[in-house]
Amino acid sequence: MWGFFVYHSTHIVEQYFVDFVFMANKVKVFGTGFGRTGTNSLKIALEKLGMGPCYHMKEIVIRPAHIKMWYDVAQGEHPKWHKVFKNFNSGVDYPLCLFYEDLMETFPDAKFILTLRDFESWYKSTVNTVYKVPTMLPDWFLTLIYPIKKLIMMQNTLIWGGLFNNNFNDKESAQLVYNEHIDKIKRTIPRDRLLIYYINEGWEPLCEFLNIDVPVNIPFPKVNDTAEILRNFAIIRAIPYFLIFSMIVFSVILFISLG
Repeated sequence: MWGFFVYHSTHIVEQYFVDFVFMANKVKVFGTGFGRTGTNSLKIALEKLGMGPCYHMKEIVIRPAHIKMWYDVAQGEHPKWHKVFKNFNSGVDYPLCLFYEDLMETFPDAKFILTLRDFESWYKSTVNTVYKVPTMLPDWFLTLIYPIKKLIMMQNTLIWGGLFNNNFNDKESAQLVYNEHIDKIKRTIPRDRLLIYYINEGWEPLCEFLNIDVPVNIPFPKVNDTAEILRNFAIIRAIPYFLIFSMIVFSVILFISLG
């Protein structure tokens, strides 16, 4: 868990010093692939290519104002895209990947990257990681930490409820949604604005699409973060019980000191 927060703290500090004039004039790049199709690797790759900072679900989690904005979107409000991307040049992952048509209109020069992954591999990875998030913490704890409750409610509304019709446990149904998302993107986004991309293809197709030179002596960031996610999940599940234990210890100490 501490590694998770250290990563984000360091990441924010590094990105704070980006040249804002350069950012303002840069064409936006958006990922349209579902989470667990290599979006974290793509995020890091785009940032190494100068297309960062890159917006990702991780950025939402650490920004209460963004949690509120996406919660409001889940309740029917229109996303404030220019506000969201004032300090970001690119974006990937849920829930952003569900709004590619809106992003096409808002940013008419934007380019889009559809990350693909074998369905069986993607489904297994999703079931074992992000699909578990809404059930990780007890309701009483979420009531105390309301921003986290809003985050989970947003995910349930936009992703597991809205996108997968509360039927993600049905593998065949999930596959239909997965394939339809891909097919619709191919029908909707003009070919000259769309890269269909597997993460294991590395730098070359990505750089050619973005008209950027291939980095020299910089390996492509292929991130397999499943193990890290599972470790963080174990820590997160323990937090409510650690809180209870801490309250009990505090009460005992207070009782003894007053006695």
